Amino acid sequence: MTSAPRPPDADRPGYLLDNARAEAGERFGWLAELFDGVTRGHVERLGIGAGSRCWEVGAGGRSVPEALAAAVGPTGYVLATDIDPSWLAAGDGYEVRRHDVAADPPPEPGTFDLVHARLVLVHLPDRARALATMVAALRPGGRLLVEDADTALQPLACLDDSGPAQRRANRLRDAVRQLLVGRGADLRYGRTLPRALREAGLVDVAAAGFFPLGGPACDRLEAATVRHVRGELLAAGLADDAEIDAHLAAIDAGELDLTLAPLISAWGRRPVDPLTPLSRPAVTAAA
Repeated sequence: MTSAPRPPDADRPGYLLDNARAEAGERFGWLAELFDGVTRGHVERLGIGAGSRCWEVGAGGRSVPEALAAAVGPTGYVLATDIDPSWLAAGDGYEVRRHDVAADPPPEPGTFDLVHARLVLVHLPDRARALATMVAALRPGGRLLVEDADTALQPLACLDDSGPAQRRANRLRDAVRQLLVGRGADLRYGRTLPRALREAGLVDVAAAGFFPLGGPACDRLEAATVRHVRGELLAAGLADDAEIDAHLAAIDAGELDLTLAPLISAWGRRPVDPLTPLSRPAVTAAA
């Protein structure tokens, strides 16, 4: 059921895609469908496995913490945090804590083999502080994996701008982008990730991109996102009810080949101090 629209500044004015709304759960499911395979592939290539300690930052939904818990097994440890952890389920092989990565100190600093955040930093005004917090949580030799969209790199909803429905989709995508910018998002942040990781002191930095193009998951994510921000679009005068309804109807009818912005994944390693022994803290199993 779609929740009633709320004022643009309701509850958490800095975050447009509020976890408290029903559409957030839909979005988490479709984001998992689109991107979890990409994330799992990077985690595996970074050598995260049995016994590893992982911190999932801004987890949102359950899929990535569950995948990490499966990868590290009973001898590992996974901590999943979010400013609103209501979609997470403690006891599914990982610990859940409420945590604001842009304001709170790092949990268990210097202990994690992997710290991961997906589609988190792009929304935070103080990205540098959040990145420093995540780096501080790594043990020497630990890996940071950050994945964020670069919406400015590919701003269109429909690459094939062939008719009125496609042009309407692109207008609405631009309207959502305006809302995001108004809440402090940096729509060019994804492309800066390799430099940001180097400036944060990491080494062996590399990056890759993933560009989903069409299909049911893109369609359903678009519909859930538009319903999520409908109240804000109307309040800002960026769209009217008729335009939004027509767009949602076109999605349901399968008339649009919707796409997303590229997801940029960047990773790096905290350097090892040659004078510091590589001792690993005792693993605390999740409840």
